[in-house]
Amino acid sequence: MAGSSHAHTMPGGCNTLEHGQHHLRLGAHSATSLHVHLVFVVKYRRKVLDGHHLACLEETFAGICADQGGELCEFNGETDHVHLLVDYPPVVAISVLAMRLKGASARVLRFKSAEIRQAFGQHRELWSDSYFAASVGGAPIAALRRYIEQQRRPVWTTAALHHPA
Repeated sequence: MAGSSHAHTMPGGCNTLEHGQHHLRLGAHSATSLHVHLVFVVKYRRKVLDGHHLACLEETFAGICADQGGELCEFNGETDHVHLLVDYPPVVAISVLAMRLKGASARVLRFKSAEIRQAFGQHRELWSDSYFAASVGGAPIAALRRYIEQQRRPVWTTAALHHPA
């Protein structure tokens, strides 16, 4: 490969190598670049997410990805679904990552948003049981980023996220 390379250590001690547009995670016997495009749909396709909710979800998803040794590279959504582009380490199973992202984000959003609690009543699930996951190795990451950025994100409503007393 032509071009310059430089290595650095990520939080958590993961070594990475930047070479041109390639971001590689370096293990003892491997170099990986794993990205997944995840889509989570709101249960019953209810149109309940607004700008406040999406900002809260983005922060929550970024923290969970970091806790798993990964990175939330891009995030956006509409009123009834969200898209995530996640760089993840090879020791993390996508099914486990999706389960953790969906579970923790639903708990945080229910805690912070009276609108979400009201919309789902006794139903504790924010997300549909299913999810979409696709490896993005075949598509240029930049193209996927543009696709996610172009989602019709709802504007912020006057209702703010509420913290229960």
